Amino acid sequence: MTTPLSKKLSQSQIRDEFFDGYDEELELELEEGLIDHLMDSFPGETVEEGTLDRRVYFKELFRLQGELVKLQDWVVKEGLKIVVIFEGRDAAGKGGAIKRITQRLNPRVCRVTALPAPSQREKTQWYFQRYVNHLPAAGEMVLFDRSWYNRAGVEKVMGFCTPNEVEDFFRSVPEFEKMLVRSGIILIKYWFSITDEQQHLRFSMRIKDPLKQWKLSPMDLESRRLWEEYTRAKEEMLERTHIPEAPWWIVEAVDKKRARLNCINHLLTQVKYGEVPHEEVQLPPRIYHEDYSRRPIPSEMFVPSIY
Repeated sequence: MTTPLSKKLSQSQIRDEFFDGYDEELELELEEGLIDHLMDSFPGETVEEGTLDRRVYFKELFRLQGELVKLQDWVVKEGLKIVVIFEGRDAAGKGGAIKRITQRLNPRVCRVTALPAPSQREKTQWYFQRYVNHLPAAGEMVLFDRSWYNRAGVEKVMGFCTPNEVEDFFRSVPEFEKMLVRSGIILIKYWFSITDEQQHLRFSMRIKDPLKQWKLSPMDLESRRLWEEYTRAKEEMLERTHIPEAPWWIVEAVDKKRARLNCINHLLTQVKYGEVPHEEVQLPPRIYHEDYSRRPIPSEMFVPSIY
């Protein structure tokens, strides 16, 4: 059945949404020198108004990822502790932004925490307890793909907690976050904002794409139905937890590529970092022994060369 939203979706929107999901393969393969070569190869190409040129996007992404590497080195050198929270509606692009941030970083320094639903035991603990276990030590960055703000969003809207528990959360979370900041943690909070129309488009694309259908859970579909309830919950959350020590930052995320670049660029401004000098790496000479010879490996141990 055609809905008012589906009538508004243009072919270009559907095309952009489809190709965006497969851009990461190109990002993994292209190096900065190749990007420059490609840009020189299309000197006369025009850019559709309102869209971000893919070549500009990739060039800026590589530049910003280079700065993230510098930030990572600084975090290790100075023993910083950084927590970055990513919140937003389902299909808002949080995961895509996190993926581009961590893509070229050391997972021992920068790690992602995406907790499942709490276990029966965790439900009896202090609400923040299971999140505390994932906070960073010195020299670490932790990116929370959803966080303790589940209580103000999905748990509240879906009735997984009582109104009293929600109210207790709102009373507690400012003090909890102030305590984290006093302990030396740099706490940065992002809300990825998309429109009703854009979420409809992204959900529709996931339904049609067999490689992305796994992303749609019954909870996601229910969140689509309860759009307005989530809006009211978001508005109360932002109003009651936007504090000077840990303010919220809104990322306009209808355009995924712009959202990623804007988020990474802003993240880099939240920490004063410098370039850490590194000693030049020298490849040591390999040691050779005249009596050494490689032993044969049975052919059945090899992966078949299909390609």
